[in-house]
Amino acid sequence: QVQLVESGGGLVQAGGSLRLSCAASGRTFGIYTMGWFRQAPGKEREFVAAISRMTTSTYYADSVKGRFTISRDNAKNTAFLQMNSLKPEDTANYYCAADLDPRGLPRNFDTYDTWGQGTQVTVSS
Repeated sequence: QVQLVESGGGLVQAGGSLRLSCAASGRTFGIYTMGWFRQAPGKEREFVAAISRMTTSTYYADSVKGRFTISRDNAKNTAFLQMNSLKPEDTANYYCAADLDPRGLPRNFDTYDTWGQGTQVTVSS
């Protein structure tokens, strides 16, 4: 089993930055892709970013490309999401996810096996 815990959310003004962290524990050697998704009130959960096991491949939603950066420290079993130039429309609960299958599709919600509880990001205008 793998457990994920997110941190780093909060309230920030538009144009500001936040760095989210996702700490993994348990059978972390089995994790391949790690991803971030977000869900705003009344909306479906949407893909934000993902990173492959060896950090050779990264994937971003068009809405965050150029503003967000995903990274990963395998030695510390932690993934990060650096969010710059935040906009009010980035307001959502952000979830970290882990895929235990090397054949998974990084942008697909159904690909991921384990999810964190989420951390709230609120961007004020």
